[in-house]
Amino acid sequence: MRLTNFSDYALRMLMYAASASDRLITIEETARTFKVSKTHLNKVANTLTRGGYLKAVRGRSGGLVLGLRPEMIRIGDVIRLTEPDFAVVECFATGNQCVLTGSCKLSSMFGEAIASFQSTLDRYTLADVALLPQHFFGGPLPPQTSGAARGGV
Repeated sequence: MRLTNFSDYALRMLMYAASASDRLITIEETARTFKVSKTHLNKVANTLTRGGYLKAVRGRSGGLVLGLRPEMIRIGDVIRLTEPDFAVVECFATGNQCVLTGSCKLSSMFGEAIASFQSTLDRYTLADVALLPQHFFGGPLPPQTSGAARGGV
C-alpha cells in the first residue's frame, strides 16, 4: 500500500502549521522548507482548507493556520480526505472488470488489510506526530520509538 505525494505533503503541511502555532505559515515558506512545488502545495492547502484542517487568512500579511486543535485532527481523516481511493487491487477500483469478481477471496483479505491500515491511522492525531519548529530547520530530530514500544512488532 502506498500513499500519494499529495497525502504526504498534506501531513507535512499540517505538521509544519502545528509547529508554528504562534504565527501564520505561507505556501512559499512551506514549499521552501520541504523543497516541493508551490503549485502542488497550493492544491494541498486548498484541500486542507476545504476540509477544515487549515484556515486561510487573506491579505498582505495573510497565510495559513490550523483550523482545529492538533489533538482534534485524526491522521486517518486527513488520509481519507487526500487519497482518491484505496484500490490496492482492481476489484476495489471503479470500473472493475476482473473476471474473478464474486468468487475471488483476495478482495476480503485486502479489504481487511485496508480497514486495519485505516484503523491504525485513526488512533493517531496531529498532536501525536507534531514536531517543534527547530526540527524543520536542521535541529536534532526527536528519538524514534521502536514499533515494540508503540505496541507494534
